[in-house]
Amino acid sequence: MNKAQLVEAIADKLGGRQQAADAVDIVLDAIIRAVVAGERVSVTGFGSFEKVNRPARYARNPQTGERVRVKKTSVPRFRAGQGFKDLVAGTKKLPKNDVAVKKAPKGSLSGGTTTKKAAAKKATAKKTTAKKATTAKKTTARKATTKKAATAKKATAKKAPAKKTTAKKAPAKRASARKTTAKKATARRG
Repeated sequence: MNKAQLVEAIADKLGGRQQAADAVDIVLDAIIRAVVAGERVSVTGFGSFEKVNRPARYARNPQTGERVRVKKTSVPRFRAGQGFKDLVAGTKKLPKNDVAVKKAPKGSLSGGTTTKKAAAKKATAKKTTAKKATTAKKTTARKATTKKAATAKKATAKKAPAKKTTAKKAPAKRASARKTTAKKATARRG
């Protein structure tokens, strides 16, 4: 089914071909604009459309087998909803006189401005959560650094007197060694 056939299929329910064509155009335009903006468009029972980023990669030219570098890009993705999957798989039967996709529950539909506000609130909440997590990490790191520094100072303070005493003992040993050498020398002369 192409776009013209889709318009024909819904024309009798909307009261004319022109109204059906306008409806199809408006729906498709709204989906495309939302996905391009990075939003996810989800239709209950049907599926969801979203923008996915693909990283740069290497691919092979199927004709020559040559390795080709492919730049990073963004692509649209559609994921079918569970109701749509069940109908295609045959686990549920397609209703004859009713719509295949049931209406969304009350309260789940909202205007475009509300959706943008909700998205802005979610983004703000994510930023706030990220800031709190970063602050918590920094505080924990500072506490750990302070504890390590305090432990290092205590260890250095304990080791410092030991070095001083060994430094004092060394000259004493040298002096006694000199005295002993001097006594031996006088004893030989005498």
